[in-house]
Formats: sequence, structure tokens, C-alpha cells
Amino acid sequence: MILYIAEKPSLGRAIADALPKPHKKEEGCIRAANGDTVTWCIGHLLEQVEPDAYDEKYKRWSLEDLPIIPQQWRLKPRKSAAKQLSVIRKLLKEFDSIVHAGDPDREGQLLVDEVIDYCKVSKTKKERIQRLLINDLNLPAVKTALHQMRSNKEFIPLSVSALARSRADWLYGMNMSRGYTLLGQKAGYKGVLSVGRVQSPLVGLVVRRDEEIENFIPKDFYTLDAIIPYQQNPLLEIYARWQPSEACQPWQDEEGRVINRKLVENVASRIVGQPAQVVTSEQKQSKQAPPLPYSLSALQIDASKRFGMSAQQVLDTCQSLYEKHKLITYPRSDSRYLPNDHYKQSGAVLDAIAANEQTLSTAINKADRHLKSKAWNDKKVDAHHAIIPTPKKQSLSSLSSYERNIYQQIARQYIMQFYPAALYADSKLVFDIAGGCFIAKGRVLIDAGWKALIGKDSKEEEGNIVPVLDKNTELICREGQIKDKKTEPPKHFTEASLLQAMTGIARFVADKELKKILKETDGLGTEATRAGIMETLFKRKLLVRNGKSILSTAAARGLIHALPRESTYPDMTAQWEHQLQAMAEKNQAYQPFMDELEHRIKTIVAQIKTGGVPEPLRHLPPVEATNFKRKRRSTGKSKPRSRTAKARPKS
Repeated sequence: MILYIAEKPSLGRAIADALPKPHKKEEGCIRAANGDTVTWCIGHLLEQVEPDAYDEKYKRWSLEDLPIIPQQWRLKPRKSAAKQLSVIRKLLKEFDSIVHAGDPDREGQLLVDEVIDYCKVSKTKKERIQRLLINDLNLPAVKTALHQMRSNKEFIPLSVSALARSRADWLYGMNMSRGYTLLGQKAGYKGVLSVGRVQSPLVGLVVRRDEEIENFIPKDFYTLDAIIPYQQNPLLEIYARWQPSEACQPWQDEEGRVINRKLVENVASRIVGQPAQVVTSEQKQSKQAPPLPYSLSALQIDASKRFGMSAQQVLDTCQSLYEKHKLITYPRSDSRYLPNDHYKQSGAVLDAIAANEQTLSTAINKADRHLKSKAWNDKKVDAHHAIIPTPKKQSLSSLSSYERNIYQQIARQYIMQFYPAALYADSKLVFDIAGGCFIAKGRVLIDAGWKALIGKDSKEEEGNIVPVLDKNTELICREGQIKDKKTEPPKHFTEASLLQAMTGIARFVADKELKKILKETDGLGTEATRAGIMETLFKRKLLVRNGKSILSTAAARGLIHALPRESTYPDMTAQWEHQLQAMAEKNQAYQPFMDELEHRIKTIVAQIKTGGVPEPLRHLPPVEATNFKRKRRSTGKSKPRSRTAKARPKS
């Protein structure tokens, strides 16, 4: 007989559905007809103990007691989970064969492993534990997974990596938060100055963006377009942008923009009525493949832009669609690819979408089911795959508006995989006018392909129309059109752009090696934690919402300027993730990582104790306050107008 330990009740019920009936439901478990039993955790049943569990003196926050470094790490049952932990402990004594059915990620691996260790399962039993990986809670998918189990020993490095991450975050966050909160209190600040390996670089991003906007000084620059009538079509005028030569560099800024108007005026006067000879003529067709199916972050970004949903709302909605309705696959996924074997059920998935969502039935009828996009790629799929609809057919009438919107979004993205690429005709003409170089570029959408699913691509179709001209063709430049422009500050972060920054954090790092590491990892935070981290920063009043904008508070700015530089940039996270990934791949040991971290924390704490209150913390208000209303999040209906700055133009 086998005991299955699932990560949560919904997964447990899905496993039980695949086992022989009739079933007998007991407290915290389900027994199948053949004696196999399914039990479950309720997320993490265990949690790190508070510092005072190691020593009573830590109840009182004191700089003298820092750093707090446990010699023997301890876990305790979460209050809400103690009853279920007791059920699992009894079942573990009853069964010899155990199947680990945590979610298919680093945390899911640790979550069940730590329960097995806490309940002191014998070494003999541990050696035989099997690992069950499930991405789809529907019956056919679960039955398939039950026949593809692997030894849990294969995943021990994943668990060690998660354990190191958990303990390191505790050490770093606990000591740094206490240290800087105590410094803040010395200066009169009454709130908690929260510090974390992921949250502090995230706050740093927002603080630096806000200050860049506030300190921005606009500068004038100028562009020049040669207007060239096309004789064969009197209604068509070609606009060719002037490309300054090297001789113009003294009158350009660091981004190549011309900042001297007299220079532009001089060029404009020289080209009036002059021959415009085509020196280069390029015409080609280009294709734009459909976007890949969603990872969680990609879905959160799109849902924020389209529906105004927060990252947490998207995650909660996805969990409901996955666990309660079984309409989508595992949502906390960082992958945008699908296993090749999954292509076999694509027809069933498309049929289910057509039955469930009538608004997409026409799109499915026009889909080419024989097409296979680059999304199906075994080499890019590990523990879990992209978020897609399941083959389950169900009326969507019982879904909330958020649930229906997210299901439609996921379904539409999946349907795109069965549409051809969008096809464009790209043209480029390089003119010589009075010795100056002028370039006209045009793009016309020939075949919408997958873009038909999102409506007319108006932005790209409204571009400059450039006719096909042979090399050496000569036209006449009618005039030069000068445009006076000003540089503009970047936009304030929004929920969507902040998520994009977290997933693409490499672009904020200068070090080439660290940039490479961050490109290969999940970025800043993980799919499962980003929404929660952002919500924590809102609750602790380090970040606030103002319409769609996300702004830093005075406390955030004081803290970021007081912290060591390494704490406010993503470099440290890159180094951690590099080592944690190496642990998961058996290329790095646990202890050296922890030893190095402990040494660094001791060094920082020593500086906190001897350095006094940093200047940036001396001017914080006693209590953080804002002069604007925060956006309501309860209904998802209210959408206050954004006060964001305009985007900086492309040079």
C-alpha cells in the first residue's frame, strides 16, 4: 500500500480520483479501495521559529544581541496546520511506501521533504520514496503522471537548494531588518524598516527611478526629415530622417541627438529643391512568430496592462482556475514551453476552449491544428511547463469576471500557437541629398496571421509608407521639416513594468558575469514569490500605489540610501541564485554558501553597531504618510487616472 503526500488538498483530491474506488474519506486523508491513501499538506506545515525560540532575550530587539545565527536550525508547526501535521505523522508510521507529491518546483520539493524529516521517517523508508510530478489536475493527466514516477533521491539537491535559500533569507532578513529598524528608532522613526535579499533591490529600483524623474532636467534636441514627393503618386510623400555624419558629433549629445538648432537649420536650407538620389534600396519580408504560451510573470504583466489586475490578484485567480475549476495547468510556472508529448492532446484542449468560451470558437475554427509552434520543446521544459488550458469542458457561467478574463487570456495565447506568423513587407531607402544621408523606413502588414486574434495592429500599420525604388533613382526633395523636441524622464514604475523589471533584472546590472547569471535564472524573486514580495512592501509602507504608478515613500528612500550598496542592487541576488542553482545541480555544497553569508552578516552588523545612525535615516518622518489616495484593489472596477511621466523618446 502507498501513501501519497500532496502539497495541498486540491492536488490530493486529484490524485485520489485516479485511484481505485470506492473511497473512504477520513480526517485529513482519502483511502482508496486498494488501501492506497492520499493525504496533503496545506502549503507549508512548518515554519522557521522566531529568534526568541533560540533564546528568550531575543524577544527584545537590541543591537547588542545581533547577529542572530542559530547553531541548530529549528522548525515549528504552523498554528493553522498542527492538526494536519498530526494526521500525516500517524500515516507515515502506518505505511512503508511513500510518494512525494509536492508541486513541481524548488519550494514544492522542500515543503514535503521537511515534513518527512520532521516526522523522523526512517532512513530505509526514505530510500524508497518516489516523486510524483503533476502539472495538470485533470484525471487523464494525473493517471499519466502516476506511471512516470521517479526516485525522490534524484530531487534531494533541489531540496537542499531550497533549504539554503530559506535559511539564508531568514539570516539576512532577520538581522538586517532588526539592525536598520533599531537605527531608525534611534532617529525617531516608529515603523519597521524591512530589509530582504529580494525586496531591498526591488525598493532600490523604485527609489532610483523616482529620484531620476524628480531630478530630471529636460534638454532640447532637434530632428530633420527630408520630405520627398513621389512623382508616380502625388498623394505619397516620403519622409527620410537625416543621419548626422561624424563631423556633427561636437553638436550631438551622448545618445546621438542633435542639440544645435542652427546646424539643423543649415542642413534643412541646403536640401530644399535638391536631387534625392537612392543609394541603397532594400525590400524584404519579415515574419513575427506568435508569442509563446504564458509563464506566471508574463501573464501577470499582460493582465496588469489589459485588466488593471495586481500581481497577487492574477496569482490568486490562477490558483482558483487550477485548483477549484481545473481549467488551467499548474500556474506558478516560470516556463513558456511545452513538452512534445503534450502536442497529442492539443486537439482536445482546443475543443474544450471552443466549448467553454464561445467568443473564441471562431478563432479556433480558423486555427490550423496541424501547425506546431516553437512552444513545443522538450529541451526547454524541466519540472513544469507553460500555463495552458486543460481539456476540461465546463460552463464558465460560474466563474468570476477575473477568472473568466484570465481564462480567456490564457486560452487565446494557446490558440495563437496554431496560427501562422504575422508577415510584413519591410522597405528601406537611403538617399543622398546635397551630400547628406537620409533614411526612410517603412513596414506594411501583409498577413496578420496570429495578430488577427488581437485585432488590427494599428501602431505598426500607421508607419511611414515607403515605395519600392531602384538604386540610383532620382527624386527631388521639396523641403526639410525640423521638429523641436525635448528629452523626457522615464515613466514611474507600474505593476506591469515592475514585474518586467524583476523578470529582466539583468539589464540593471553592469557586471557582465552577473548579467549573464541573471539572464539564466528567474531574475529577481521567483514566479511564486514576486506578487507576495510586492504586497509586503505595500503593507510595510515602503512602496505605495498612486493610480497605476508605484512610488517609493520617504522611509524607502532613507532606508535605501542608508543600506550598503550591495543590498540595494540585484548583484547579490545574482550571486546567491548562481550558487543555489549550482546546489540544485550538485555543483555546489551547502556549507560554504552559508559560511560565507554568516561572515558577511557579521561584518555588516559590526558596521551598524559602530557607525551610528546613518544620515539618510535622521530625517525620516515618525510615521510614513502619503498625500494621495491609494488605489482600491478589492473590486478591480475602479481605475484612477495615472499620473505617470511621459516616456523618454528613442534616439
